[in-house]
Amino acid sequence: MASPVSDIREERRGAVAWITFDRPAARNSFTKAMYADLRELCGRLAADDAVRVVVFQGRGEDAFVAGSDIASVGEIRTREDAQAYEAHVEATLGAVERLPKPTIALIRGVAAGGGAALALVCDIRVAAENARFGVPIARTVGNTLSLLNVARMVEVLGPATTKELLFTAELVDAPEAHRRGAVSAVLPLAEIERYVSDLAGSLAANAPLTLRTSKLAVLASLDARRAALGPGNEIVELAYLSEDFREGTTAFLEKRKPVWKGR
Repeated sequence: MASPVSDIREERRGAVAWITFDRPAARNSFTKAMYADLRELCGRLAADDAVRVVVFQGRGEDAFVAGSDIASVGEIRTREDAQAYEAHVEATLGAVERLPKPTIALIRGVAAGGGAALALVCDIRVAAENARFGVPIARTVGNTLSLLNVARMVEVLGPATTKELLFTAELVDAPEAHRRGAVSAVLPLAEIERYVSDLAGSLAANAPLTLRTSKLAVLASLDARRAALGPGNEIVELAYLSEDFREGTTAFLEKRKPVWKGR
C-alpha cells in the first residue's frame, strides 16, 4: 500500500485497484514525490496477479490532476535539471503506460498539463460532464511537453488537434474531448463512478492473459512508430532554459500575467 504520508491512496475493490490522487487543495497537482510514489506503486500493481484492472482518479470533483506542482518545476535552472526532471516524470508515465493490465482514467474536473499526459497513458478515459482537458502551458509557465508526450497526444488526438490544443492553450470541455476522441464516454458526476466500476468489473472478468497480450501488442506497435523520435533533449532545453520559462514560473507563483519575450 502507499506510504501513510503519500498523497496517493490505494483501495482494492475485488480485482480492481482504485488509485486516488489526494491533494485536493492543490487540485491534485503532482509533486516530485508523487511521481516517485506512483512509479513505485505501479511496480507493485504490475507484480500483483490479484489485480486485474487499475482505475486512476483525483480526489474531489474539481480535478483529476491539474498538472505538475509549479514550485517543483520552477526549481529547474540548468540543462541537467531539465533533463533530470523530464526523465523523472517520464519514468512514471512510462510505468503507468506499461502496466500489464487495463487502466482507466476517471476524469472529474481539470486534467491539464501533466494531468492530461497522465490521462493519455491510460488505456481508457472516461469523463464527467464537468471535465476539462488540455495543455495550457503556452499561457501559463512557458515550458514544453517532451517529444514523447507530444507523440502520445498525436497518437490519440491526431496532429491537427494536438497543435490546436498546444497553440491555443485552451481547455476543451468533456463533450468536445469526446468528439475529438480524447475520452470514450461522458457521464453525469453522480453516475460516473458506477459506470467506471461496472466497466472495470467487466474487464476484470475477461481472460487476464488475453488482456495482457493485447496490451503488449498495442505497445509494441507504438514503440515501433516511436523508435525514430530520439530523446528530444534539444526541445526540452529550448523551453526550460529560456528567459520566458523563468518569467512564466515566477508569474504563476506571483499570480500575475507573464510577459513573454520569445527568448
